[in-house]
Amino acid sequence: MAQPKITIIFYSTYGTNHAMAKEVERAATEAGAEVRLRRVPETAPKEVVEGQDAWKAQLEKMSDIAEISHDDMTWADGYFFLSPTRYGNPASQLRVFIDTLGPLWMDGKLADKTVTAATSANTMHGGQETTLLTMMVTFSHWGCIMVPPGYTDQSIFEAGGNPYGFSKAAGELTDTDKAALAHQAKRLVEKTAKLIA
Repeated sequence: MAQPKITIIFYSTYGTNHAMAKEVERAATEAGAEVRLRRVPETAPKEVVEGQDAWKAQLEKMSDIAEISHDDMTWADGYFFLSPTRYGNPASQLRVFIDTLGPLWMDGKLADKTVTAATSANTMHGGQETTLLTMMVTFSHWGCIMVPPGYTDQSIFEAGGNPYGFSKAAGELTDTDKAALAHQAKRLVEKTAKLIA
């Protein structure tokens, strides 16, 4: 199998998506991919972040992870995006980064790459599906090849049954969550490897 290059792009306010991204990194690496784990820069005002102890602590916890760059996007054969939901959309921090990618999109440097996504919200019905579908609209504009998990493994059903991408109510990852994330990551790696072979 050809070794695909996968960039994992995540934003996390309080830690759920950070934990999810780390699980994706582990699973994708085990599946044979070369992986770059990258975080989206924080755009909220410093005084807002520092006014919430949990938010500030999470930002410090991720300080050793490099911020996403355009090079990370052109380097990759495939992408795994993770973002909390904000009013049924990805977090504004992720949207800010996506909005910088116009030059790469215009040059066709985002096209024909595989992509998948995962999300979390404070509640199970807090906009998880719309967040994933909204991201798919962007990926369609790029010309990406979407690799949703669908109902391709029992772990998807056990983790809540979201065919668009893994999603959960914010909090600690369970073994069931990890299994569904690992399946989605492995599926992305396998489909990407076939495309670059």
